[in-house]
Amino acid sequence: MTETFRLKNEEDTMALGRSIAEKLQAGDVLALRGDLGTGKTFLTRAIAQGLGVPSRISSPTFTIVQEHEGGRLPLYHFDVYRVSDEDELFEIGFYEYFKKGGVCVIEWADLIEDMLPEGTVFIDLARGEEENERICTVTW
Repeated sequence: MTETFRLKNEEDTMALGRSIAEKLQAGDVLALRGDLGTGKTFLTRAIAQGLGVPSRISSPTFTIVQEHEGGRLPLYHFDVYRVSDEDELFEIGFYEYFKKGGVCVIEWADLIEDMLPEGTVFIDLARGEEENERICTVTW
């Protein structure tokens, strides 16, 4: 099933993130795709809020993964933009995160699509016609 959302502002994005979070279950993997500045980290922050994660969500660009506990489900936030090869992901136990009983959110997932598990939810973000508008397509 594919749904498309026109997000006019940050409030719309927060509402969508909370709505997505309500549907998530342990083991879910969300693959975020979109150009720089389209709101991948902001949407991740909204999903985390919807899960009740108390910590601040920021881009894990230099650490590959940040673990956030304390919500309805743990959130494992990946940024694979700077990953140069699969070995880097193996070293951090990438595949083990899928089995840890939390939710994995992966920014720049288009760079590692062949490594994602079956059943991954793809979320594509693109700029809309207006300055702050984003078009978000979720494929469940």
